[in-house]
Amino acid sequence: MRWITRPGWPGNLLAVAAGAITTLALAPFDVWPLALLAVGLFYAGLRQLSPRQALGRGWCFGFGLFGAGTSWIYYSIHNFGGASVLLAGFLMLLFTAAIAWFFALPAWIWARWLRRNEAPLADALAFAALWVGQEAFRGWFLTGFPWLYSGYSQLDGPLAGLAPVGGMWLISFTLALTAALIFNAARLLRTGRKGFIAAGVLLLIGPWVAGMALKEHPWTIPSGAPLSVAAIQGNIEQSMKWDPAQLNAQLALYRDMSFSSKRVDLLIWPETAVPVLKESAEGYLSMMGKFAAERNSALITGVPIRQELNHQKRFFNGITVTGEGEGTYLKQKLVPFGEYVPLQDLLRGLIAFFDLPMSDFARGPADQAMLQAKGYQIAPFICYEVVYPEFAAGLAARSDLLLTISNDTWFGTSIGPLQHLQMAQMRALEAGRWMIRATNNGVTGLINPFGQITAQIPQFEQGILYGEVVPMHNLTPYLEWRSWPLIIVCVLLFGWALVANRMAKTV
Repeated sequence: MRWITRPGWPGNLLAVAAGAITTLALAPFDVWPLALLAVGLFYAGLRQLSPRQALGRGWCFGFGLFGAGTSWIYYSIHNFGGASVLLAGFLMLLFTAAIAWFFALPAWIWARWLRRNEAPLADALAFAALWVGQEAFRGWFLTGFPWLYSGYSQLDGPLAGLAPVGGMWLISFTLALTAALIFNAARLLRTGRKGFIAAGVLLLIGPWVAGMALKEHPWTIPSGAPLSVAAIQGNIEQSMKWDPAQLNAQLALYRDMSFSSKRVDLLIWPETAVPVLKESAEGYLSMMGKFAAERNSALITGVPIRQELNHQKRFFNGITVTGEGEGTYLKQKLVPFGEYVPLQDLLRGLIAFFDLPMSDFARGPADQAMLQAKGYQIAPFICYEVVYPEFAAGLAARSDLLLTISNDTWFGTSIGPLQHLQMAQMRALEAGRWMIRATNNGVTGLINPFGQITAQIPQFEQGILYGEVVPMHNLTPYLEWRSWPLIIVCVLLFGWALVANRMAKTV
């Protein structure tokens, strides 16, 4: 413990390890107590450091977290970006070093303005607010990278019941508060102030009791009869996905698998299952729409779409509905370097990674209507969009069902697709709604309003997933209020810490 709390390289190395073990708390490992340990070590490591030393300690924690937790980026750069092992490793190292600053800057802010060593209870509360603040900031800054949030570790843990109340953010706040209170327990007891000790015990135990009591509490109710679903997992290799010579074979695959499927209410194809512009596939989609209509089904598929934007023809990653439904959705949250290239005038042409197929998409408008199918409103999320809690909540609040389609083939056998699945499960839990997840190569699944997978197809298998989903009505507290109650609490805690520190310096 002395190593982690003092300046120097032993503490910095321990911070790297603490960040790395967070990965083991998330999918596919799911050892949730390690999230508590990691956050606690981060907090402890900043106790005695100057602001400059805290900056380095925070960077080390972030480097360990992202180095271990986003290792799947290396797979994409090397296997599909045409980069050599050395170049892919260098780019991965560069990315990790850059994004680690998301922890370095909050650590500096903590040591410079917020830390209150003389007030262990207030200090723990301020730290929890800072922890949520850094997670929210990195989910917003430069379009955001909302990955590896500590709250996801509780999907099957004791705090899962808090997700419909305050979202994944409330779980993260509770984890950070718990870790800091445990570390401060001895100092809090030494104060001898019974009121503060009682408050500390209540803050330590109360959220965990509430989380367990509210687990599987039915915040929403069915708004109609169950709908039968068939989700098709084509398992098409990424090297074939955008090959013009393979186009007809891919269209035939989804056609034939659909023709052989059982009659269902909703027939779902994954992201860009039709790997050609919608305008060029109108005949094919019309034929499939007639097939779906004859079965009283709605066919929902991913397809690239070209539309005019600011007097220019632009490409969009889209979803369209045909048969017993209607609507088109254009993706709003794009993947950097995968669907658009920042500073593309400088980067395009350097390596194949910056020229991946369909890497020049435009962002869809924010005021889009929900998809309509079988008389219900469906909130659509294409791939990366489902990892944004606030964005997803905005669409979910207007819907009866949730749908996410994806193509995680880019990440191969890495842990990336399973982390992605876990985040989709959290969105269903937060919204209290069923979610259909259709992917090219897995994991295709159905997720109930408690975030549990009720049916799935394993990765890297071709098949049709059958099951039922239930349209849901009413809003969870999180969909009703979003993060505003927690934001207000965090702002008040920041203000309290700033004022208290200033007053302490003037005494």
